[in-house]
Amino acid sequence: MEGGEALLVGILSDTHNDHLMAREAMRLFDHLGVAHLIHCGDVGGEAVFDELVGRPLTFVWGNTDCAANGTLAYIESVGFTLPSGVPTAVTLDGKRFAVFHGHERGFDTAIDDLDVDVICHGHTHVARDDLVRGTRIINPGALHRARRTTVASYDTETDRLQYFDIKVG
Repeated sequence: MEGGEALLVGILSDTHNDHLMAREAMRLFDHLGVAHLIHCGDVGGEAVFDELVGRPLTFVWGNTDCAANGTLAYIESVGFTLPSGVPTAVTLDGKRFAVFHGHERGFDTAIDDLDVDVICHGHTHVARDDLVRGTRIINPGALHRARRTTVASYDTETDRLQYFDIKVG
């Protein structure tokens, strides 16, 4: 989506194949009316991708993800586009996003090197919302091995970011 009406973006990270937590996050995102998902890596495997099917998705590989041939074929078979590089770039409602996991070379200097509106990342398992020289830096937190398991929604029109706690059961 290059422009047009505002949309709500659902941002998640570090699911580490916890498909039940991913399912709960999708229930929330569906309830909120999220129009596009960004997964900031450490997806963990096909079980999590199964929960994301049917929704527009931008994602990156994390440091624990294994992009094996069978996984790549599966991801493409369910209609997702494989990441084309680091960072993965997407423009949603005129906002330019750069998506990292957070462990990649160049991540620490991305704020100086990229001309984007929003940088999304995971890896630390800790939520973050910073504004650095006009670029918003968002970490949605994590859905696995985190003191507080969270996801985030971002409204492209109002620039509003909200965090949500996710629990199973």
